[in-house]
Amino acid sequence: MTNYDHYTDEAVGLLKTLIATPSVSRDEGAAADAFCGFLSQRGIAHERVGNNIICRDRNFRDDRPTLLLNAHIDTVKAAPGWTRDPFAPVLEGDRLYGLGSNDCGGGLVSLLQVFRILQEREQQYNLVYAVSAEEEVSGAGGFTMMMPHLPKIDVAIVGEPTAMQPAVAEKGLMVVDVTVKGVAGHAARNEGVNALYKALDQIEWLRNYEFAEVSPTLGATKMTVTIINAGTLHNCVPDRCTYTIDIRTNDLHSNQQVLDLLKQNIDGEVKARSTRLNSSHIDERAPLVKRCRALGLTPFGSPTLSDQALMSWPSLKLGPGDSARSHSADEYIKISEIAQAIELYINILDGLEIVF
Repeated sequence: MTNYDHYTDEAVGLLKTLIATPSVSRDEGAAADAFCGFLSQRGIAHERVGNNIICRDRNFRDDRPTLLLNAHIDTVKAAPGWTRDPFAPVLEGDRLYGLGSNDCGGGLVSLLQVFRILQEREQQYNLVYAVSAEEEVSGAGGFTMMMPHLPKIDVAIVGEPTAMQPAVAEKGLMVVDVTVKGVAGHAARNEGVNALYKALDQIEWLRNYEFAEVSPTLGATKMTVTIINAGTLHNCVPDRCTYTIDIRTNDLHSNQQVLDLLKQNIDGEVKARSTRLNSSHIDERAPLVKRCRALGLTPFGSPTLSDQALMSWPSLKLGPGDSARSHSADEYIKISEIAQAIELYINILDGLEIVF
C-alpha cells in the first residue's frame, strides 16, 4: 500500500462518474458539469472555458516556468461489439469497464490527483491542469478554444494511454480530398476519358511513393487512400472521381510540405481539410525526458494523434492504459494502472527542473 491509496480511490470514483455521464465529442457539457462539481467539493479553484477546464496551482508565480498536465474529457462513440453497457461502470477484479475508461479517463483522473499532490509540495515550477473537450475530433471547441486562457507554458505532459512509457514524438495528421475530372462517354463505344482510371494511376503512385527522410522515432511519413467514389451508371464512363488520403506525417515533414508534393504530382483538385495538425516532439535532452530515462522508462514515437498537435511548446505523451484498447468494444482500465500512474508521475515530477 502506498501513501497515494486515498487519491487512487478518489480517482476511480470520479472515473466511474464520468463513464456514467456520456461525453461523446461536442456533447461534453454534462461531464464537464460533473467534473467541476468534483473540483468545487474539494475546494479546487478552476476556470471553465466552454467544456474545457483549467486549474492553476495555488502557488502560481509569473517568474517561474510552467508545466501543463493535460488530458481530454470527451470520448468517441461506442464501437460496435460492446457486450455490456458502455455507460455503466463495472469493476471486475482489477478492471474497470466503460467507454472512455482507457482513452483517456485513466490519465485524466490520475493527472488531477498528481496536480493536487504536487501543489502541496514546494516546486521550482508552476503547475497547470487542463481538461480539454473535442480532442477526438480536433474540434474548435476543444484545446484551441482553451489555449488563449492558458498562461505561458514551457512543457507539457499529455495523459494519453502509453502504458506509462514516454512518447517523445507523435505523428501529425492531414486528410486530403482529391477530385479527378474526365469526360463522360458510352462504355460500349469506349468513349470519353475515364476519371476512375486516371485516379487509379494516381493511387498506384501514392501506394508506391516512399519519402526519403525517415524519422528515427516515428519512421516514415505514411499516405493511405481510404475512400474512393466514381460513376453512377454501369454503361457510362465516369467523368468525375473523388478519393481521400489519410496522411500521417513524421517530425521531418510538415503537412504543408506534403500537400505541396501532392499538388505537384496529382492531376486534379487537391484540397486539405486542415494542415494544422502537424507532428510534435520534445528534445531528448529535456529534463523531463532525462528523468524518465533515469527511472528506467523507454522513450518511443507514437503513431496516434492527440492535442499535442495543437501545442506550440514541447510536450510528451505519458499515461496509464494501453493504446490498443482505445476506441474498442468493452474498453477498460486497470485500477492498478491508475495507482501505478499516480506514483510514477510523482516520482518523475517531484523536484524536477523542467527547463534547460
